[in-house]
Amino acid sequence: MGLFGSFLSKFSKSKATIEDLEQFREILISSDIGVKITEEILELVKREKSEELSTAIANSLKSKLISSSRAINLSTVGPTVVLIVGVNGTGKTTSAAKLANYYAKSGKKVLLVAADTFRAAAVAQLQTWGERIGVEVLSGSSNSDPAAIAFDGAKRAKDEGFDLLIIDTAGRLHTKSNLMDELGKIQRVIEKVTPVNEILFVLDGTTGQNGIKQAETFAASVKLTGLMVTKLDGSTKGGIAIATEAALQVPLKYVGFGEAIDDLAPFDGDGYITELLT
Repeated sequence: MGLFGSFLSKFSKSKATIEDLEQFREILISSDIGVKITEEILELVKREKSEELSTAIANSLKSKLISSSRAINLSTVGPTVVLIVGVNGTGKTTSAAKLANYYAKSGKKVLLVAADTFRAAAVAQLQTWGERIGVEVLSGSSNSDPAAIAFDGAKRAKDEGFDLLIIDTAGRLHTKSNLMDELGKIQRVIEKVTPVNEILFVLDGTTGQNGIKQAETFAASVKLTGLMVTKLDGSTKGGIAIATEAALQVPLKYVGFGEAIDDLAPFDGDGYITELLT
């Protein structure tokens, strides 16, 4: 049963008591859906007829999701360039590899760039993923300029006819302005060669409202075009997808729901909400 399903099933049979509402509030808050949306849902529980409640809540949640396209903005001329950004520990590098695998399996010629040059482990991790999925990984020497390796990747992707260039940028604390400025530099350098089509922020689905604050800070430095939420295999935090999109007004494009390389899927808003409510 979905995150909210047991309570909605109960409410469909009898009027919610004050104790029921408090328990449901705790469930909603713990799901990371946010205080504002929690209170809106509780108002629906109090107001709607029991047989219409699930539909009313589903419509309310759908209204929080934006109508922008969730598809990657694929380039018609030259490579599609995707920057993967976020803080360390969110599954950023693995998400870059999963995205590369997703498109490689659909027949695209993909180049991965390891621009997290200050973390040898991140470069090695991406190289290992690349070998497993049959995707080439471009990397520079340790501590080299991330913008320089990103530039080399863009030039190579354009010159050698790659369909997709996915750049794993260095994980950075959203509180460090110099690191945030570096992201802007990477984007400017790449765009000397070819446009950047997507900047995807990777959000750890278990970090809750702090993750949303991180994303908001990133959005102030670079124009985020989409979100990737990882670790959604734990249903207790399932509300974070709606809360993040509602807060940022940036479309959630992919969700990671496990550790395997194929555990990445385009976000299906209607399916996600149905799963929460049933």
